[in-house]
Amino acid sequence: MRTFDLTPLYKSAIGFDRFAQVMDEAMRTEQSGFPPYNIELVKDDHYRITMAVAGFSEADLDIEVEGETLRVEGRRDKGEVERKFLHQGIAERNFKRRFRLADHVKVMDAQLENGLLNIDLVREVPEAMKPRKINIGGRVLQG
Repeated sequence: MRTFDLTPLYKSAIGFDRFAQVMDEAMRTEQSGFPPYNIELVKDDHYRITMAVAGFSEADLDIEVEGETLRVEGRRDKGEVERKFLHQGIAERNFKRRFRLADHVKVMDAQLENGLLNIDLVREVPEAMKPRKINIGGRVLQG
């Protein structure tokens, strides 16, 4: 049973209808555990996704942001040479991994180093969205 009733949330919160959509998408999207990855808080509002992509070159990887979704895809050509493995512990399969980005999170950079793909993200909240003090009497004070 994977159904959540968000009705109580709507009674005390405004604008969380999008939250229900995000939860629904998260429950529908099933992803494999490949490739393994970390999500790290580097410092306030700066994040890094690190993916273990051993055997993939920059040309094999595709990173795309569409709307609020970051998609990382790895595609390798099997090549013409047939290899006979005695043991194969390194996965060389293609993959597609999606990450849902929060509001105002932007991808800043991506680097491939020593088999690790590092994707740096930053959360940039516009001035108009930052907290501000509302004074009684109608005058707005910044702060």
